[in-house]
Amino acid sequence: MGGGVNRKISAASARSHTRRAKQNTSFKLPSGGLLHLLRGYSQRYYWSSVGILAWAYQAIQPPLTKTCGSPDGPPVTASRIKLRDGRYLAYKEHGVPRDAAKYKIVHAHGFDSCRLDVVTLSPEIVEGLGVYIVSFDRPGYGESDPNPKRTVKSMALDIEELADQLRLGSKFYVIGFSMGGQVIWSCLKYIPHRLAGATLVAPVVNYWWSGFPTNLSKQAYQQQLPQDQWTLRVSHYAPWLTYWWNTQKWFPSSSVITHSTDIFSSEDKKLLPKIATTTNHVALPRQQGESESLHRDLIIGFGTWEFSPMDLDNPFPNDEGSVHLWQGDDDRLVLVMLQRYIAQQLPWIHYHELPGAGHLFAFADGMQDNIVKALLVGEK
Repeated sequence: MGGGVNRKISAASARSHTRRAKQNTSFKLPSGGLLHLLRGYSQRYYWSSVGILAWAYQAIQPPLTKTCGSPDGPPVTASRIKLRDGRYLAYKEHGVPRDAAKYKIVHAHGFDSCRLDVVTLSPEIVEGLGVYIVSFDRPGYGESDPNPKRTVKSMALDIEELADQLRLGSKFYVIGFSMGGQVIWSCLKYIPHRLAGATLVAPVVNYWWSGFPTNLSKQAYQQQLPQDQWTLRVSHYAPWLTYWWNTQKWFPSSSVITHSTDIFSSEDKKLLPKIATTTNHVALPRQQGESESLHRDLIIGFGTWEFSPMDLDNPFPNDEGSVHLWQGDDDRLVLVMLQRYIAQQLPWIHYHELPGAGHLFAFADGMQDNIVKALLVGEK
């Protein structure tokens, strides 16, 4: 009977074989392998970060403005003057001929508006009193060149230069509606010697003006819609994000820019159909782009001002002129509590508060006649 070879393996030999097997199956990094891995991870992280930053930078950069008269911009159709810094300012004249006028008024339009949005007076007022009005496109609106260097002061100086080039005389009247009302505060600060009188109609208030009690401005601010609170907060604290905030789609942005009717009172909503029938130029204010019109308005209007209106001196200490402020007590955009406080701090202002009126009360029948008569001849 045949038999196999009887092989005996020593304990020492078995242990040696096991150690070699374990050594052969263990993972060994090549020389410098960990360093290469870390370098690769760092490079991927670096380039990912660069990509994210590049995307973020592009997202917050507004597109180039399509200036009127440029190859890619809208055509020039309005009368314009050339300002000393080379910009063009578009304007439109209304009322009696300039040379025959007894009263000459410069009108500053509101937010998302233009030179065509101007006080409309009855023939009895225009011809009976001899009223001439020039309205103009504020920088970046309509057909006026943008002014990336715009400041609170520069708007008053634009008005003064417009008046000089049109030869309105040493003194003239100014009227501003809503955001245009802020321009009138600037005129009262920087060119009071050129004014015969001034009217602010539902002027927009900057919640960060010095002089407001903190609890009052906070209370008024918190009554704004949440998206509008954020819009103003961004414009004030991070103006470089204003374009991004108002064009992003993740969160609700300005209700004014999106034309939401939620911001209007019941009386305002009754006036909206009338306003719609008299406005056929909805696209004109934004035709050069929103960054140098709407967004620049927000940045300047709600930024840090060089002065507070509540610190202004009476420009007419001898009653040679007057300043009027008109406000509805149910205005949802500009709260009456802030206007009342301003009027209390400036007792020389003729304050007109309208019960039940909203932000758009000036468009009610006969209201604009009343506003202008109060300014020019002292009648309410």
